[in-house]
Amino acid sequence: MTSLDSPLAAPIASTPPIASDVARGICRLFARNDIWCLPEMPLRCGRRADLMGIDGKGHVVIVEIKVARADLLGDSKWPDYLDYCDRFYWGLSPALDRSCLESEAFLPECCGVIVADGYDAEILRPAPTRRMAAARRKVEVERLARAALRRSVIAADPHTSQWGLEQ
Repeated sequence: MTSLDSPLAAPIASTPPIASDVARGICRLFARNDIWCLPEMPLRCGRRADLMGIDGKGHVVIVEIKVARADLLGDSKWPDYLDYCDRFYWGLSPALDRSCLESEAFLPECCGVIVADGYDAEILRPAPTRRMAAARRKVEVERLARAALRRSVIAADPHTSQWGLEQ
């Protein structure tokens, strides 16, 4: 068999991006910048942040990930996240048309934009810092820390999940 006859020689079909790839790229970018985050973090308002983390200065960061235009345009819940973070980002796949994020409906003055794939990410528009009240930040940082510790313990010993009382 020649190298051209190998199945690997055929062009690789591009696969649609998935949210976990975008999340992985963003987590890698954040880790290089001393921002540590958790995926799928429940908020007290009943929503769930795709990524929520803390930077080196103690600021809370939330990222809402979108890989499909219809999902981006149809999302009406994202403003609820603004009360639970100091900085908010949209995390998008590279192929997604992001021009709508410049419209007033998406509050570009409040939201940063990150483009990511499964390997890395780039901040296209930094998120401005909108400082939460100190009491709320304390509560959110503690909730995030407890969630991280709980996930770590359960990963090491899955039987401890039966005693987990909160998300």
